[in-house]
Amino acid sequence: MPVPIDLPAPPRATSNLVGGKPARATGRTLEVKSPYTGQVIGTIGVSTAADVDAAFSAATKALPAWAATPLKERTRLLFRLRDLLALHLDELSNLVAAESGKTRDEARAGILRGIEVVEFASSLQNADTGGALEVSRGVSCEYQREPLGVVAGITPFNFPAMVPLWMFPIALTVGNAFILKPSEKVPLTAGRLGEIMVEAGYPAGVFSVVQGDRETVEALVDHPALAAVAFVGSSAVARAVYMRATAHGKRALCLGGAKNVLIVAPDADETLTVRAVVDSFTGCAGQRCMAGSLLVTVGEASGIIAKIAASASRIKLGAEMGALIDGAAKQRLERAIARAEAEGATVLADGRKVPAPAGCEGGQWLAPTVLDHARPEMECATAELFGPLLTVIRTENLEEALAIERSNRYGNATSIFTQSGPVARLVAERASSGMVGVNVGVPVPRDPFSFGGTKDSKFGHGDITGPSAVEFWSNRKKITTKWAVQKDATWMS
Repeated sequence: MPVPIDLPAPPRATSNLVGGKPARATGRTLEVKSPYTGQVIGTIGVSTAADVDAAFSAATKALPAWAATPLKERTRLLFRLRDLLALHLDELSNLVAAESGKTRDEARAGILRGIEVVEFASSLQNADTGGALEVSRGVSCEYQREPLGVVAGITPFNFPAMVPLWMFPIALTVGNAFILKPSEKVPLTAGRLGEIMVEAGYPAGVFSVVQGDRETVEALVDHPALAAVAFVGSSAVARAVYMRATAHGKRALCLGGAKNVLIVAPDADETLTVRAVVDSFTGCAGQRCMAGSLLVTVGEASGIIAKIAASASRIKLGAEMGALIDGAAKQRLERAIARAEAEGATVLADGRKVPAPAGCEGGQWLAPTVLDHARPEMECATAELFGPLLTVIRTENLEEALAIERSNRYGNATSIFTQSGPVARLVAERASSGMVGVNVGVPVPRDPFSFGGTKDSKFGHGDITGPSAVEFWSNRKKITTKWAVQKDATWMS
């Protein structure tokens, strides 16, 4: 059986994009390995502080003209960007899969979701028209939206195209210059996005890409010309980036990890629930912040738990589920499964025993795993393990289930599976997460409803998509105008 994706051959040497042109990073070289086979598919240079400064110089030079460009003209480039993303959809999907371990279908779905944000940003020319109001006799107030300046996005390995597309279309459309720093594990997609942005006609310096690792992130966040930064990744790093950026007076929105809770009520539709739960914890090999990794059942649920484990065990690696990002992730997950088993959890489906797909023996593979009879204090029930691992806690009643949900340190998503409207409403109102699903395994809102969690899943204010993102990437200037003296006096006279 051949590898189910096309791997770049020969390996791609991916550079920075500075001033609209490729630019070589001057730091050490890193290899990019495909999670499918473990083979090298690319290389990047680590951007030093000097390389980052070059990107800021180009962005700062381009900013005044770009900020002065009318919103309608900036929006026209989005139409071209959307057309190019659609034109290159198959190529981009394969590239995302090759470097992140996703299946082609998952990669394609992520890009299409990113295109939806491009479409939302395209609507700003009609929806975000400012506001004007007569507030007193002869006095009017209005606001104008203004960009912040040079801004940046630091994006994770699990969505090489989607997460950047959540950031830069909105940030650019409101008039900022944008610098993208992708994960060093998945730099190839970002490099290709940079080429597409140039082809779309964005002026040199308006959009930049700097490749690298932690050294690059620190240089980016510390740069005095940075006005705002958005980050998506683990909670520990999200907190660190937020603290570092805000300590320097910069605006920051940093999204972290999650331990999303799926609550199954006694009246849940069995067919719908089984499919939704399995899709939730196995999609993207569980490597997404919206994966439902903690299943909390209410009342007797042995039958539905067994069917979830059986359905997950039938998933075909390579064809229906992708690989883990690297060997460290696989080892971490296998250790977590072993600890859970030693602490008394029952392994209903053991992904450690499933062989890698033929032709992919050098890759990082772990099949879906289900741990039953876990206790709320166990690591598998509290930590974000970031893999195709479902932990099951059984409870006697809904109050007990909600107590577990509310004790969760994270707050991305909670879902309730039930046929009862009052039960669904109760959970929706009392859940501590920022995104709630009813009979939905992955409750990702679509624009204009914005994406964002609570607690340790988010550091900063606002959300990363939708109208809240427009506010994050811009300022409002308020203008109060009076042209004539009125006979009657008010506090504004």
